[in-house]
Amino acid sequence: MSDLFVSGSDVIDWTNDLGEYVGERNELGERHGQGKAVLPNGDLYEGSYDNGKRHGKGMYSFRNNGAKYKGFYEQGKKSGEGVFDYPDGSKYEGRWENDERNGQGTYFYKNGDIYEGEWKDNKRHGSGVYTCTSTKLKYDGRWSEGSLSGPGKMILPNHIFLGEFQDSLPEGIGRYVFDFGVEQHGQYILLEK
Repeated sequence: MSDLFVSGSDVIDWTNDLGEYVGERNELGERHGQGKAVLPNGDLYEGSYDNGKRHGKGMYSFRNNGAKYKGFYEQGKKSGEGVFDYPDGSKYEGRWENDERNGQGTYFYKNGDIYEGEWKDNKRHGSGVYTCTSTKLKYDGRWSEGSLSGPGKMILPNHIFLGEFQDSLPEGIGRYVFDFGVEQHGQYILLEK
């Protein structure tokens, strides 16, 4: 391990079990301020540090799978606004808290589908709109822990369903409104098999 620490200045050729780092440090030798790190696994982080932890604006690139996060951190975890490009080609733009999608955000799925709305603990939760490109279906309503739940509107090319959902299925009172002016009112009852 080489140790070329000088408080507050750039450090070059600092290598240890945390990887290589070039950037500012505090009086304790911790990464602090702006810096660039190549981690032992080959991942790269460039951005702000606070007392040894990623904190503030930065960009993290995953070497093994090509994923990339650009946004804000708080005490080493994704927090605030950020964009995550996933290895499968999907993308999330929005709020993070404690390293998870939390708050308002938009997820662009690999297949072209889009969800725009509220998130909690990495799951669709709260108000949101899911658009399915292959079927031209759009769901606008409430979500609970990743499933359609509560009042919602399902929009299809020639009709709209307005009603309640439970576990992503219509349940209870609802109505279909067809594009030729006819409405069908009824009640969904889930039957056990």
